[in-house]
Amino acid sequence: MLEKVLTALVTVIIGVGAAVALYWVLNKLAELLPGRIEGWLKPYLYILPAYAAIAFYLIYPAVQTVIYSFKDPTSTEWVGFDNFDRLLTNHDFQQTLLNTLLWMIVVPAVTVALGLAIAVLADRLGVRAENTVKTIVFMPMAISLVGAGTVWKLIYAYAPQGRDQVGLQNAIVTGLGGSPVPWTQQSQFHFNSFLLMLILLWAQVGFSMVLLSAAVKGVPTDTLEAARIDGAGERQIFFRVVVPQIKGTIITVLITTLISVMKIFDVVYVMTNGGFNTNVVGNAFFNQLFTNFDQGAAAAIVVLLMIAVIPVMAYQVRHFRSEEATA
Repeated sequence: MLEKVLTALVTVIIGVGAAVALYWVLNKLAELLPGRIEGWLKPYLYILPAYAAIAFYLIYPAVQTVIYSFKDPTSTEWVGFDNFDRLLTNHDFQQTLLNTLLWMIVVPAVTVALGLAIAVLADRLGVRAENTVKTIVFMPMAISLVGAGTVWKLIYAYAPQGRDQVGLQNAIVTGLGGSPVPWTQQSQFHFNSFLLMLILLWAQVGFSMVLLSAAVKGVPTDTLEAARIDGAGERQIFFRVVVPQIKGTIITVLITTLISVMKIFDVVYVMTNGGFNTNVVGNAFFNQLFTNFDQGAAAAIVVLLMIAVIPVMAYQVRHFRSEEATA
């Protein structure tokens, strides 16, 4: 244990020392230049390492992924659009896209609705009760999605009739005289997908609640009092006064959750690995790369995901700029 601590400490010291040395060298190089050029160039030298890291760790892999999407499973020969054609005409992948779309529709909307409801209701409690409620709701955020999936796998666990039920839900069902249900295998009307969505909701509502609670508390009390004096009810105040004033935060939470849902992987992999018609794009990529060893198809899935994310990111950037302009 002590050896690991020392190793980590040495690594941190070396990393910090290397960063300090790098910026010292860049500063000295800038000082060798004429004064006017030095003043113009020095800021760019300071941000150069950050841009180099972005180029190396983000831009280069993205370009390489696009190139691989046009190659065969071993990334040695060009195959054109064959990977995309093979994926988009495959029935299983079409179901995967449908499942992912279902996640994108349901999870962000419910996350925002529940987070806002809890934020508003908790705000009406006393300070101690409010803090207790918010702590309990936010606590799942401290658990990784793999851990959350493992916990809920025990809740949904199934054993045949007559055997002890480890799963909480089936223990309740059998305790009430019913028969155990293989919950994660119930694919009718995507019921098992909704059960998996519940896990992400459990983990993400706390994030939504914290941001929206701060936004609700930021609504001027003068506005609320004026609405009450004018005869507005609490429902009218909420939908016509509070919600319009926290619209920016609602959109931010919605988009952030949407992007997280588009690349969801952990929950599905731990619970079903995409079986029983629960597969999503992130899990499909993992299986293509590490199970089927098809680098071309895996890269094509990533490209499709990037194409889908770009409009969402563009809207988010426009939203941030409009918020800054009106601030």
